[in-house]
Amino acid sequence: MQNRASRRRSVVKAITYRFIIVCLDFVVIYFLTGQAKMAAGFMIVSNLYTTVAYFVHERVWSRVQWGMEPQEEN
Repeated sequence: MQNRASRRRSVVKAITYRFIIVCLDFVVIYFLTGQAKMAAGFMIVSNLYTTVAYFVHERVWSRVQWGMEPQEEN
């Protein structure tokens, strides 16, 4: 039996991960620049394309069998 992550799982993981990264991006850029508008702009642009990249990365890795172990049936 092969274990494979569902698309829905990948989407939820991508969204929760991006939420954390959005917050960190804003805080770091604001700390470095002191400008909330710049921090917000960077946060929005950066997280649009990196969310797509993360989803694609997750889907590719869901097809890689290396490190996957079958679930034990009870």
